Amino acid sequence: QVQLVESGGGLVKSGGSLKLSCAASGFTFSTKLMRWYRQAPGKERELVASISASITSAGGSTTYADSVKGRFTISRDNKKNTVYLHMNGLKPEDTAVYYCNSPYFNSWGQGTQVTVSS
Repeated sequence: QVQLVESGGGLVKSGGSLKLSCAASGFTFSTKLMRWYRQAPGKERELVASISASITSAGGSTTYADSVKGRFTISRDNKKNTVYLHMNGLKPEDTAVYYCNSPYFNSWGQGTQVTVSS
């Protein structure tokens, strides 16, 4: 059974940083593309960043939404079955619930709330 557990969210001031984690289980993590999404109140869920599968313990090619490019970094640790989202230069418009997901599975975690105050 696929499980995704996000953590690391919180309340931070504008310009601050947070590191989100997503622990995955129930599938061969290293072979799967992983993504971070976010959903702000009243808005649709949007794709934030993706990292490709990797045969090494880390790495993989990455892509980002224009709104976070240069501020967010997605990474993975295949030994820990975990994908991360390092967020720097946070803005109030980054406030949302953040989720991780793999497009191979219709499975979502509970998400982690990120709130950025101005």
